[in-house]
Amino acid sequence: MPVNKIMVVDDSPVHLQEMQSAISSVDARVITASSGKEAVAKAKQEMPDIIFMDIVMDDLDGYGACRDIKNDPQTAKIPVVFVTTKNNRADRLWAGKQGAAAMISKPYEPEQLLEQIRLVG
Repeated sequence: MPVNKIMVVDDSPVHLQEMQSAISSVDARVITASSGKEAVAKAKQEMPDIIFMDIVMDDLDGYGACRDIKNDPQTAKIPVVFVTTKNNRADRLWAGKQGAAAMISKPYEPEQLLEQIRLVG
């Protein structure tokens, strides 16, 4: 299945731009969100093929947003990949319990994001 839409979610404009640059070689439309609540709403509206999401955000953190996305039958099949500074064992276990497909630690190499896109496509 070709990846046509990718959503990147981070409350930092700098990190959003970094993720967009990292996946710029992929021929896909990139959708952005700057909060967990916005990510949940846009996931339903846009139905991206994959979501790259930070965990630490105001209003609704990445764990909560991932849980909401995975609990909705409409969006449950969208893979959510956390891109975060939280990288200890407990964080990884909790991310898995929320339904995350993978977890990439910041700082990351662009290839790590591209690999996750290849796994979906």
